Amino acid sequence: MTAVNLLDFDLDALAAYCEQLGEKRFRATQLFRWIHQKGARDFAQMSDLAKSLRDKLAGRAQIQALAIISEHVSADGTVKWLFDVGGGDAVETVFIPEDDRGTLCISSQAGCAVGCRFCSTGHQGFSRNLSTGEILAQLWHAEHALRARLGTGSERVISNVVMMGMGEPLQNYSALVPALRVMLDDHGYGLSRRRVTVSTSGVVPMIDRLREDCPVALAVSLHASSDALRDELVPLNRKYPIAELLQACQRYLEAAPRDFITFEYCMLDGVNDSEAQARELLALVGPRGPAGRVPCKFNLIPFNPFPASGLVRSKPAQVQAFAKVLIEGGLVTTVRKTRGDDIDAACGQLAGEVQDRTNAARRLAGARERAVQIPLVAAPLQTPTSSANTMMASSSPADRPGATRETRR
Repeated sequence: MTAVNLLDFDLDALAAYCEQLGEKRFRATQLFRWIHQKGARDFAQMSDLAKSLRDKLAGRAQIQALAIISEHVSADGTVKWLFDVGGGDAVETVFIPEDDRGTLCISSQAGCAVGCRFCSTGHQGFSRNLSTGEILAQLWHAEHALRARLGTGSERVISNVVMMGMGEPLQNYSALVPALRVMLDDHGYGLSRRRVTVSTSGVVPMIDRLREDCPVALAVSLHASSDALRDELVPLNRKYPIAELLQACQRYLEAAPRDFITFEYCMLDGVNDSEAQARELLALVGPRGPAGRVPCKFNLIPFNPFPASGLVRSKPAQVQAFAKVLIEGGLVTTVRKTRGDDIDAACGQLAGEVQDRTNAARRLAGARERAVQIPLVAAPLQTPTSSANTMMASSSPADRPGATRETRR
């Protein structure tokens, strides 16, 4: 019999599972606390559970952590974990410490189907959705490993979670929402809705569903001031153009825990960083825009170069000039500080290196098969870059407006 992974369950689902075992709901709450608040994996540790329940769980269930391929620690305290999710796939999770908060950036998919031009993950293509348990296992490991490392005891280390890692969260909706509920649950991680952010490239129908099912803070990857340019940078725009996206943002604000939307804008030299384009953004979100005035802040993101992108990071002076136009137009605007540059560049590069090593033969065989059918010259394989300051690790763990978020996509 395959053991059930209890990380896949929010509290209601865990209560239903316990009822199947002949147990009352309060036992599920106790179990939930042991898993998420105390980081326990061994049912024998759960001393306030009846021995009969512990015995049942030992034979039927598990708390399945993700195996760690590597852990990278930056001089500035940023930590990046590379987790093995099987099948030659890996995902990345990043912790960014600051004086007043600790932010964890979580992945929702292995790869990504959206294919944004400036995103390393998008260039790898899509492999599969993560399960709820695989999403939560990133938080579970990071929280309890950091507590052990920092010696904080039961004091929480992670105060903010951003779904800004690998993948488009809203294209993995059925796994995302239960994971969000565990993050928010007072018996789980007890995070504020204001401190849990879902970042999307603009899946309009799912923005509307999230508003109804589990409204948390929303960030939108905008990256362009016109549909013509956004069609090139964010191909999903061809299905959900800017006007529809902004209208969905307005609807979302009716239930959102914050009274503004964060627009993320990756600064690309000579592509989307002119002062004229900044003025176009002001018009888009202003009272005469397609959705009327959209309460928002802009987060300008220095591009993280990666092989084969063909793109260049905007010069600092140009970023400041762009920001000045937005600020003088009345928009709260921040420039994201780069963090952890010494442990890797763009999100997805470490996972891409794993995929390059483990899937190369499979991809090459597929390419040969396609070449028989379509006689085209294949592009050369990209050579993965290496990263510094890598430590091998074991698999077990012992925004305010105006703020700068330093997770990276």
